[in-house]
Amino acid sequence: MNIHPTAIVHPGAVLADDVEVQAYTIIEDHVTIGAGSVIGPHCVIGMGTVMGCNNRTFSAAQIGVPPQDLKHVKGALGKTIIGDNNVFREMVTVSSSTVYPDGEEHRGTTIGSYCLLMACAHVAHDCYVGDRVIMANSAALAGHVTVHDGATLGGIVGIHQFCVIGTMAFLGGMSRINMDVLPYMIMEGHPARCYGPNVVGLTRNGFSKEAIARIRRMFRLVYRSGLNTTQAVAEIEKTVEDSVEKTAILDIIRNSRRGITR
Repeated sequence: MNIHPTAIVHPGAVLADDVEVQAYTIIEDHVTIGAGSVIGPHCVIGMGTVMGCNNRTFSAAQIGVPPQDLKHVKGALGKTIIGDNNVFREMVTVSSSTVYPDGEEHRGTTIGSYCLLMACAHVAHDCYVGDRVIMANSAALAGHVTVHDGATLGGIVGIHQFCVIGTMAFLGGMSRINMDVLPYMIMEGHPARCYGPNVVGLTRNGFSKEAIARIRRMFRLVYRSGLNTTQAVAEIEKTVEDSVEKTAILDIIRNSRRGITR
């Protein structure tokens, strides 16, 4: 292993043979790091972090460190699960899950594969981030946020606790998100508003003209028809043919805890 002499690696950490650890980095106990990963200088990989293969952290990234949650038991071992082929740029922070005084623990903080977290992005405790998610500079997730596959968060976006961001959603820079975001949509503003389907992103990702047309129709029913949410859902069920896109949008609406952004 290529471990810089100034790095501190706990004997209880398990690193693949080709992992590179650069200068002044700290890797704590109960950490697992997969093959091909490069841990940059001045980083901290906190206890309980499991990283897959080919991950890259840049200077001062803090991954799996204790959560910024006053309910967390000091010294308790939270969980941070990270997939493969992710990039964590300078000063990214990812908090582990919270362990409560009664011993209860929610889901671990989870990040999928092929994600890019740009400088100073923050993922709080117990968040779930899917695959191919992009978080631009200083985008921040509060606790228990869910971000589905392929979503893009612009710079300085802030997302409220327990919100859900649907697959392939695009959140414009400096947006404030305090309710759930439907899949495939563009959101922007303070507070955020929906400006229609993310047609450019959908086209680049191989969505057919028919699929985009279905998404446009569902957007109009939810946001432009004058129907309330219950009525819009009923109309979608009746008039839109069954598809992956229909299922994704209706699932977010039906399971929403905070309501969808109107």
